[in-house]
Amino acid sequence: MFMACSLWLLAFGYSFAQPISSIELINNAKFYDGKIVVYTGEVIGDMMARGEYAWINVNDGNNAIGIWIKRELIGDILYTGNYQQKGDLVEIKGKFNRACVEHGGDLEIHAESITKIGSGSTILHQVNQKEINLILGLTGIIVAVLLLRNAKLHFYKSKGNKT
Repeated sequence: MFMACSLWLLAFGYSFAQPISSIELINNAKFYDGKIVVYTGEVIGDMMARGEYAWINVNDGNNAIGIWIKRELIGDILYTGNYQQKGDLVEIKGKFNRACVEHGGDLEIHAESITKIGSGSTILHQVNQKEINLILGLTGIIVAVLLLRNAKLHFYKSKGNKT
């Protein structure tokens, strides 16, 4: 009996304890539908509060999946990914829905728990001096052409010619 229970837990209970990629979830959505999954990735975009719950998007590097989660569970999230910052890394455990009836048929995870496994940070972007010099040079050329054109028009108008 113990052996049978152990095998059952290994086959079904533990099979979803390892993080599943977004590609696996999307490609096999029918198989995972309604099952508890573990999904890991970077929190990106805005956290959108909806009463006692919130929407967050978590990107595993391939795709982002929407997560429906109680607001009280997202208190540890400080950074969300965007151009200026790298988002916190989280592990989500929850029920996968390939077409959630409650939320208009969206593919999503209803989170039961969230664990912050890495902190985000601010991204410092390097200024490319060559690009700045190129922009300044081109701007100077454009200004010079416009000044010469304006001077030419002024010269012809002063001579009584029409252009």
